[in-house]
Amino acid sequence: MKTKLITPEGYAKLKNEHDLLWYEQRPEITKIVTWAASLGDRSENADYQYNKRKLREIDRRVRYLRKLLPELKIVTYSPQQQGKVFFGASVEIENEAGDKKQFRIVGPEEIYGDAKGYISIDSPMARALLNKQVDDAAVVSTPSGDKEWYINSIHYMKT
Repeated sequence: MKTKLITPEGYAKLKNEHDLLWYEQRPEITKIVTWAASLGDRSENADYQYNKRKLREIDRRVRYLRKLLPELKIVTYSPQQQGKVFFGASVEIENEAGDKKQFRIVGPEEIYGDAKGYISIDSPMARALLNKQVDDAAVVSTPSGDKEWYINSIHYMKT
């Protein structure tokens, strides 16, 4: 089961997506479908079929967002988090070979689309890093065996 946590930025992005779909895109597509339906034979009407499909996709996504948004718990920065890895942290880690990675630990709903540099709180990497401090080692279980990563830095976006 996915964790129902989200950052304030992630929640705003999902809310904006809902509003864009419901208040802007859906009314436009509905007008096109109504116009195309008025032309008569719908079985060979590409405008009607394409836009009707698009309308179903919008409705499906809106239903999903309306069910999801009230279930999410927005997690804001707290000064007690400083110095340790918790939800919302931006972390830089390094392994013994000198490979470095940087990412932010966010909710599972935030890692899709254009969310580069984000990992889900539910991922093995994030789970291994939780409650650790700078210079601590985190052991991450991978299919090819355990890997050790050291924490170089921890930052939080203060909202």
